[in-house]
Amino acid sequence: MRRPRSYVLGAALLAFGLVLGACGSGGDEDTGTGGNEPEEKGSVTVGSDGFYEAQIVGAMYALVLEDAGYDVESRLDLDSREVRLPAMESGEIDIAPEYIASLLSVLDPDSGGATTPEEGAETLAPLLEDMGLELLPHSEAVDVNAFVVSQDTADELGLAAVSDLADVAGELTLGAPPECPKRPYCIPGLKDTYGVEFGDFKPLEYGAATIQALEAGAIDVALLFSTDPLISQKGLVLLEDDKDLQQADNITPLVRSEVLNDEIAELLNAVSAALTTDNITPLNARVLVDQEDPEDVARDFLEEQGLL
Repeated sequence: MRRPRSYVLGAALLAFGLVLGACGSGGDEDTGTGGNEPEEKGSVTVGSDGFYEAQIVGAMYALVLEDAGYDVESRLDLDSREVRLPAMESGEIDIAPEYIASLLSVLDPDSGGATTPEEGAETLAPLLEDMGLELLPHSEAVDVNAFVVSQDTADELGLAAVSDLADVAGELTLGAPPECPKRPYCIPGLKDTYGVEFGDFKPLEYGAATIQALEAGAIDVALLFSTDPLISQKGLVLLEDDKDLQQADNITPLVRSEVLNDEIAELLNAVSAALTTDNITPLNARVLVDQEDPEDVARDFLEEQGLL
């Protein structure tokens, strides 16, 4: 499911490591502080791919870590997993929200996927270990690729399920993120699982550009995400994945092993425990529809859940 091309991050490598509080010597004059300064904690960089849901969850991670005393830098505008994963391997990014099935499709496209998030995480564990990365326990929030059409197109062509596209796709145009031709759950999966081959493909940035192209008739079928509030708001028809191409993409923290400790795990696990498909969808609407800032939305949610 999710995001783009191969880019090179322009930022220089960030410095990581424990920042220790300075300790005064016993012979120094009393400074009158009334006690020891609290020990500073490590510096961490939280990143996310540059679409609204990942930005919201990434902001949640950053906020709980900052509240616990960590020095946090947020990089919530990365173009894609293809950008972010190398940045995590190199140490530029420490923590990011991930999606289990999509990550597996990228790191092991020949695995055949996994029927459960637990199975996916187990398959990913040794692959991530080689990269110096670890998945924490997954949330109940699930988001998958969703292929949608307008109501007019559905009525005209008799479309209700993805398999219905097989006989007509050759005359249709698919609009989706630029990485779609390489992703197993996008164009390759549509061909292999459904025998669906579109006549044309238009690479589009996810979100408003895709919706606008669909409404303008520039594309006939659009890839959105299943938690996208615009599907119902715009009266779009979500085609049933009747041959189960898409697999459970549970939102899960991905962390560099070098910075992971018990406290960080506990903080991020608490966020995951609070997230569900039902409660992430209205958060998405606040950013995508109401144009609220992802950090504000994340903060409100964490406060409501008693995590801040």
